[in-house]
Amino acid sequence: MDKNAPTSENEKTAESPAAPEERTPAALRAWLGVAAITASLFAFLTTELMPVGILTPVSTSLGVSVGVAGLMVTVYGISAGLGVPFIVAWTRRVNRRVLLSALLAVLAAGNLVTAVSPNFPLLLATRLAMGFANGVFWAIGVSMAMRLVPERHANRAAAVVMSGISIAAVAGMPLGTLLEDLTGWRTTFLIWSGLSALVLLTVAAVIPSLPSRNAVPVREVFLLPVRNVPLRTVMVTVVLFVLGHFGAYTFVRPFLEGDANASPAAITGLLMAYGIGGAVGNFVAGHTATRHLRATFVTACSGLVASLLLLLAIGHWTAAPVVLLVLWGVSFGAWQLCQVNMTLAAAPDTFEAAMSLNTMAYNTSIAVGALFGGLFADHLGVRSVLWFGAALTAASLLVTLAGVRRGRSASADAR
Repeated sequence: MDKNAPTSENEKTAESPAAPEERTPAALRAWLGVAAITASLFAFLTTELMPVGILTPVSTSLGVSVGVAGLMVTVYGISAGLGVPFIVAWTRRVNRRVLLSALLAVLAAGNLVTAVSPNFPLLLATRLAMGFANGVFWAIGVSMAMRLVPERHANRAAAVVMSGISIAAVAGMPLGTLLEDLTGWRTTFLIWSGLSALVLLTVAAVIPSLPSRNAVPVREVFLLPVRNVPLRTVMVTVVLFVLGHFGAYTFVRPFLEGDANASPAAITGLLMAYGIGGAVGNFVAGHTATRHLRATFVTACSGLVASLLLLLAIGHWTAAPVVLLVLWGVSFGAWQLCQVNMTLAAAPDTFEAAMSLNTMAYNTSIAVGALFGGLFADHLGVRSVLWFGAALTAASLLVTLAGVRRGRSASADAR
């Protein structure tokens, strides 16, 4: 958030002693705007990761292997990652409410086309186009929410928006899996098209005009991590963690069907357990990350490595998948909020541009992780994908620990 920017009318009203922030109509609309952005995240994220829960039926319906079907995640991540710094910079003078509305329109149309796609190539092309909209949302969404409320509540607004990740995991993806079981995967995407259109109308109704701030031209965006060492370290940890996490998570359903002999209904329940864990992790990190950001980040990385290794070791036990998917969810929910806060701490004056790079690293890593996961699954078996995930998330943990040690050494030298 730009601390030097003029205070908005909402903020002036919110901070007036005569009108407590929690009770004014302007404040209510501000938090409704935050809720609308959270709903947008829910719509985007469930669309992005929907194939994870319905990978098997999609591959069967369209006559492709599970590994090839995983490209639905890969191509989405490629466009979301590689295109976002350019689009964010090119649209740096576009009002953010207008831009978000346009992104949601693309999402609604893309889900509709996906629902009626007669073949896999058209479906992939549609996912590629939708990925561009997804990436831009991730770059601007959190900063929009932080601008809607008084500065003292900016971190709370960011945490509320990030809770959309957990909501998507708890309700969105399992609901999509359930709907697929009841009606088919095409109807599931059709329903999500309608949901995206509803969110679009909500955004248009409750979010005020938000002119762009902290605009950074394309030529300067890619110099940020070169000049900013903390931001560069965050980018490295994000790449490694996301490669490992999504490489494994994209194929969690085939793994559970094989090792745990889980039915579709059981998988829906397990994904809900993962989502509940994510909500818990997000909530806990919202409190601990404020004072102990790196410690929370390290704990989250460690928890995910442990959950993957234990799934490989005891995932066939009756209750083990439930407990370990909850641990996985808690770890990811906490990590997700931490990495956004670490990006903000590393580049507070160029947050939107830094988030565009974060989004590029994040989504490109989803794409590459899903691609390598598919190769591992098709050639070495689904269990190898979890080994891949454990190795990469452990590498992210080591980079983070090395950064903590360097920071302590620098502090000691300064004394």
